[in-house]
Amino acid sequence: MSTADPAIDPLLGLRAPQDPACDVFLTGTVFLDIIFTGLDSAPVRGTESWARGMGSSPGGVANMATALARLGLHTSLAAAFGDDHYGEYCWDALEQGEDIDLSMSRTVPGWHSPVTVSMAYEGERTMVSHGHEAPAPAATVTPGRTFPRCPPRARAAVASLTPGRSEPWVAGAARSGAMVFADVGWDETGRWDLDALPDLGHCLAFLPNAEEAMRYTRTDCPRAAAHALAERVPLAVVTLGAEGAYAVDREAGTAAEVPAIEVEALDPTGAGDVFVAGFVTGTLAAWPLADRLAFAGLTAALSVQEFGGSLSAPGWAEIAGWWQQVRTCADQDPAALERYAFLDELLPATSRPWPLRRAVPTIGFRQ
Repeated sequence: MSTADPAIDPLLGLRAPQDPACDVFLTGTVFLDIIFTGLDSAPVRGTESWARGMGSSPGGVANMATALARLGLHTSLAAAFGDDHYGEYCWDALEQGEDIDLSMSRTVPGWHSPVTVSMAYEGERTMVSHGHEAPAPAATVTPGRTFPRCPPRARAAVASLTPGRSEPWVAGAARSGAMVFADVGWDETGRWDLDALPDLGHCLAFLPNAEEAMRYTRTDCPRAAAHALAERVPLAVVTLGAEGAYAVDREAGTAAEVPAIEVEALDPTGAGDVFVAGFVTGTLAAWPLADRLAFAGLTAALSVQEFGGSLSAPGWAEIAGWWQQVRTCADQDPAALERYAFLDELLPATSRPWPLRRAVPTIGFRQ
């Protein structure tokens, strides 16, 4: 059964018969994530550390796919899966557990799943990963499961940009009418050249963090960086960590800034993916820019209070539980709460306690 709440469809009033069946398409590498929490400190060389908590879940691009699906978006993922137990577990967790469309994914015989072990402590994380690039799909496609040469028609697509590399599917998605949202990782080349991101020209929105944005624009202020990036893309969103996020909408001629919600962070894994998923949801639903930033920040804040990437992605039940709980706290600033008043028209009544727990501490149980 899906962990998404089928009663909540953020695009319900906008859907039309001629619209694509897919809301968001994305592709990338799925890892098996094994997460240890409750460590008092970083592991010390030559010693054994015991963790008080453990979880396992699909990771990598699955973090983003899960976050989108739990917010009620019809999500299609194209990825390679190993035919080992790890790959089977990840496939079932995404398809059966999260209702993510994997019809464009493939199983690769004899290829073992990439694995990441993550250790969370003091609000930070240390990760160790292992994996090999999946073989080219031509000779490895499982009968009945084809890997797409081009993406399906979708309302939106999410891409991760890599310096010096172009992914043909991004241009294809843009040509078919999809809104393309992109993030970017650390530039290992050290050049920080926007011209080295050829797919940026196909993007509606670019969502780097403050350090990335300032390096790419040669500025010393993340807000100035956002304005500089808006000269390249219609919508520039810069995440400011504990300060929140700042965005510039070039076409509307507007900018917005929303502060972060103060929370006690357990594990930041996947928080950036959750932020992007929240912002994509609000954009597809045509919310005001400030509401999109607030919603994205809220979903990211809820995610860091749980461990794991896809494990911690919040759904509408968690958001409703938070909204119900936070309004009963006597020390809340009414003006700060007003920033989230738009949730009243979106959320279901809920009697489930907050915070909610999703984590299952093992790969899976035999039926």
